[in-house]
Amino acid sequence: MSKVSTARAYIENLLTAADVRIGGSRHHDITVHDERLFPTVLSGGSLALGESYMDGWWDCARLDEFFFRVLHAGLDQQLHSWSALTAMLKTRLTNPQTAHRAVRVARQHYDLGNDLFQAMLDRRLIYSGAYWEGADSLEAAQEAKLDLVCRKLGLREGMRVLDIGCGFGGAAQFAAERYGVEVVGVTISQEQARLARELCRGLPVEIRQEGYRSLRGVFDRIFSLGMFEHVGPKNYATFFEVVRRLLREEDGLFLLQSIGVQAPSRGPDPWLARYIFPNSQLPAAAQVMAAAEERLVMEDWQNLGAHYDNTLLHWHHRLEENWGRLQHRYDRRFQRMWRYYLLSCAGAFRARTNQLWQIVFSPRGVPGGYSAVRS
Repeated sequence: MSKVSTARAYIENLLTAADVRIGGSRHHDITVHDERLFPTVLSGGSLALGESYMDGWWDCARLDEFFFRVLHAGLDQQLHSWSALTAMLKTRLTNPQTAHRAVRVARQHYDLGNDLFQAMLDRRLIYSGAYWEGADSLEAAQEAKLDLVCRKLGLREGMRVLDIGCGFGGAAQFAAERYGVEVVGVTISQEQARLARELCRGLPVEIRQEGYRSLRGVFDRIFSLGMFEHVGPKNYATFFEVVRRLLREEDGLFLLQSIGVQAPSRGPDPWLARYIFPNSQLPAAAQVMAAAEERLVMEDWQNLGAHYDNTLLHWHHRLEENWGRLQHRYDRRFQRMWRYYLLSCAGAFRARTNQLWQIVFSPRGVPGGYSAVRS
């Protein structure tokens, strides 16, 4: 047998466990256009799988379902590559998320172009998982999430609030409009800061282009939605030290929303690290608590992971629907890259490989106990 035939037979056998066929007619089966795919994926793992999709070597009618089945069957643990080993060693031997290196994700991802995110996101441009309980649209689900955050924090008029990783300012805008609070929002992205200032004009919201390490002041409440994924394990303790220093001692509350994984990973996914989120890594629950202990008291922990699947599907649908007004700036390979990113992540949340946590902390414990808000 040739190298290609041997590799194909091996991968076909692997995919059997996920009930995926090569050349099948079901929406989660794959169609292969270039037989080089098989030896390339065997040697290159997840990085090669993503790059070969970007290059049009294979297709699938429902990438989200393909990845759900592959991840649910644990096939991702059976393909390893030098790129994965390199990512693991880089994570263990260096600090990829230093203040200097953290800027790379802003330049490569968040500064891509506000037109891209405006085509994909809801009207407030919230780029984190929504809350779909009782919601029938992306706008409603994102507002439900923001309201849930505000109620968990017990926001009241006149409070001073910090949004770490404020993105395009939608959460700060919502909190100021609906709850009458004063908000300071920080992001390291130049493009996000520019648009956030426009969206929050006329509100008691200050947007700063600044990293979390240099923050100063005292805040009644702090929240961070979808930024902790960029902090990195070597910096978790520093992050919580900063939050503890900024949070009002007497009755402050901090809400962290972050994607998470079941156990500490060996390193970031090589494809996601190269093309989507450089120098980023998902935390495990044990890592979060190890960094928070002796600094903050954990009051509440809610897993909203199943809700992120639907959020990603809506983002993908909107992006495909609006692609006509973006194609003058972004080529076909870029479109396939973002389709792969959004739908592979949807499959990961559906398989419950990825989780989405909302965690509430206080400086010294809420007297009498914290009353958890769930809906």
